[in-house]
Amino acid sequence: MKYCGEQGCKQLIAAGRYCDNHRRKKKDKPVYSKNQSFYKTQAWKDLKADCYQRDKGCCVRCGKFVFGKQAHHHHKIPIQVDPSLKLDKDNVITVCPKCHMILENEDKKQKQTKFNWNL
Repeated sequence: MKYCGEQGCKQLIAAGRYCDNHRRKKKDKPVYSKNQSFYKTQAWKDLKADCYQRDKGCCVRCGKFVFGKQAHHHHKIPIQVDPSLKLDKDNVITVCPKCHMILENEDKKQKQTKFNWNL
């Protein structure tokens, strides 16, 4: 038996480095696991490169320059809505990670149906 490796923790453990309270959790699968194989194709990588060059490496929403893996590419019309547009250059924009999350959350809000209280 030994102590947990977390600083200040007095929990005794039999194996491993951390107790159950401090053990690192495994990361969940990506949000769009259904499309994961598509995002690994050469066609998608080529389209991302074209869009990055077209947008001059800047976020279309805020104008910030994004470099390398920081550059995200957002489908204006999601793949789930119209799969035929997944490789359409006019449907993909370059965005920074912060703006990408904002755009994704806006898409989710639009999908939610609003209840009509005036029935």
